[in-house]
Amino acid sequence: GGDHTITYPILQALAAKHGSVGLVHVDAHTDTGDTALGESIYHGSPFRRCAEEGLLDCGRVVQIGIRGSSYDPDPHKYCREQGFRVVPAEECWMKSLEPLMREVRVQMGDKPVYISFDIDGLDPAYAPGTGTPEIAGLTPAQALEIIRGCKGLNIVGCDLVEVAPMYDVSGNTALLGANLLFEMLCVLPGVKTL
Repeated sequence: GGDHTITYPILQALAAKHGSVGLVHVDAHTDTGDTALGESIYHGSPFRRCAEEGLLDCGRVVQIGIRGSSYDPDPHKYCREQGFRVVPAEECWMKSLEPLMREVRVQMGDKPVYISFDIDGLDPAYAPGTGTPEIAGLTPAQALEIIRGCKGLNIVGCDLVEVAPMYDVSGNTALLGANLLFEMLCVLPGVKTL
């Protein structure tokens, strides 16, 4: 739960301990906006603020599932300029993400990595309980491929954000979110699974 703003102070604390970290970011949006309604800290800006403060090892940032409308003709320009790898949702449609995650593991290496998972990275058919749903997103199976594909990385933290149960009377979004968090706990370093 909670909005994506929470990742900003978490990464500040982690960077104080580990230095700049790599990031596996699953989301419909890049969350690299500058300001909204005059505010520079909001749920659409955390990764811009993190990049500005040197909290991210920008060559080790991957954003997966990005899609949706934009006010900018080149909405990923800022991310590319920082060195982020942006994987639009359409590059994920109808295929396994295991090959992508093999590439991501190489990109991340053995340095510290943070996983930030916005539930709106998934298609609203599976996770309607969120504030900014976007059609044509990832499937739950692809979400598992991403998280399980992080096993073996030097993961120093993770989050799952933007679950809004009041928008989903079925409870499926909360169920999916809880299961994805469980999966993240299972890929933390030192955790033994069957």
